[in-house]
Amino acid sequence: MQSNKGVYIDGSWQQINSASSELYNPSNGQVIAQVAQADAAVTQQAIEAARAAFDERRWTQLSPDQRCQILWRIAELIQQNSEELAWLESVNTGKPYQSCLQGEIPFAAQCFRYYAGWIGKVDGAKRDLNGAPTDQFHAYSRLEPIGVAALIVPWNGPLVQTAWKLAPALAAGCSCILKPAELTPLTALRLAELVHEAGVPAGVVNIVTGRGSIVGTKLASSDLVDKVSFTGSTATGRKILQAAGANFKKLTLELGGKSPMFIFADADQEKAINGICDAIFSNAGQVCVAGSRVYIEEPIYDRVIEGVCAKALSLKVSTNFDPDVQMGPLISDHQLNSVLRWVKQGVDAGATLACGGQRLDRPGYFMQPTVFTDVDQTMEIVQEEIFGPVLCAAKFNGTAQAIELANDNIYGLAASIWTADIEKSNLLSASIKAGLVWVNCHGIPDMNIPFGGFKQSGWGRENGYEGLTQYMQSKSIIVGS
Repeated sequence: MQSNKGVYIDGSWQQINSASSELYNPSNGQVIAQVAQADAAVTQQAIEAARAAFDERRWTQLSPDQRCQILWRIAELIQQNSEELAWLESVNTGKPYQSCLQGEIPFAAQCFRYYAGWIGKVDGAKRDLNGAPTDQFHAYSRLEPIGVAALIVPWNGPLVQTAWKLAPALAAGCSCILKPAELTPLTALRLAELVHEAGVPAGVVNIVTGRGSIVGTKLASSDLVDKVSFTGSTATGRKILQAAGANFKKLTLELGGKSPMFIFADADQEKAINGICDAIFSNAGQVCVAGSRVYIEEPIYDRVIEGVCAKALSLKVSTNFDPDVQMGPLISDHQLNSVLRWVKQGVDAGATLACGGQRLDRPGYFMQPTVFTDVDQTMEIVQEEIFGPVLCAAKFNGTAQAIELANDNIYGLAASIWTADIEKSNLLSASIKAGLVWVNCHGIPDMNIPFGGFKQSGWGRENGYEGLTQYMQSKSIIVGS
């Protein structure tokens, strides 16, 4: 693997003199690459390059059709290089290779195609003045790109999350500085080459690797940056909010989650059991919408818990290139130890460890799929995001209690309801304070569906038309006769 290309600024690679960091393969703990660690001065260069590109209209002076073709070309290049990108994503994150190849890489390409289709279709509106004759004035609004957008991406879905931010920002007409996660920058660095090959003008996309405390803080506080889109923890989101507050920068924040699942007695139990396990054990629970707390109606509680534990124990926990792998490793030794501390805290608080809870004795950062029972709402493992393969299970009775339990949490990112009763599902869907609710499924993504949180799960939306407008601002114009 080619290591430490430097950073991508103003259309070219730049080697920098600051420190580099090692990246590890979570499946075996071995070093796979060296990556540049940009400092504040290098970050400032990227900001200035993006600012100049936007002010000189290097991107927006192209016709909508030209910009559409370039985004479509990025999608084509992602597909043409899918095996390489899937390999990079897999060794950098520990995700199963086939999952990357068949799921995440095609979805990233789809994102660029989706937003390519929006270019040229974003319209303002004609308005009549309320207090003046309509034949004396012509009033209208227009949507314009917000300017320079800083895009800060998490480590749990590097390429997809990059596409979710970069594609709509480019479609809106912004110039961008992308900061990949410190642990997982490899597909973003490869994407820089594909963006260049596709014909994006110099300075319109800049990619800077480094620490969030340095690069992220500089991006959030800079007067030359008009917008920050961040996905990550609620704690880091607060820091970005503080840094951006001085100049009232526009923000999109997709933050933490503690997504509940409600399994009613009339649900298809086998389907629900499989759905519960997929929701919490996919990507080793390192998913913002992971179904990390499940509430099971009392009459079927024992049967469902038995089924979930049986399935959890049967999952093949293995390396990323094992064709039979069902759950891979956690991202790092640090994250694994963090999850294990949460497990200990749950046991100490009185929860019953129904299965799992141990680190696996092998190279890499593996642990057993874990299920807690006998939990209550006051426990920290029920209230806080663990970000690992740890499920907290409890009983409930009836829709009123389900609604109370769902909303008894600081987060409001997602939820799922499992029932054969459409009236029941409609009531809960309307009552749960979450940005996305699934019924008889969980974790289904789609580019046309807006995604984001209520409460401390964040501000704004990604995906869909709403995701595009996060990078635009409305201007009203009144023309007198």
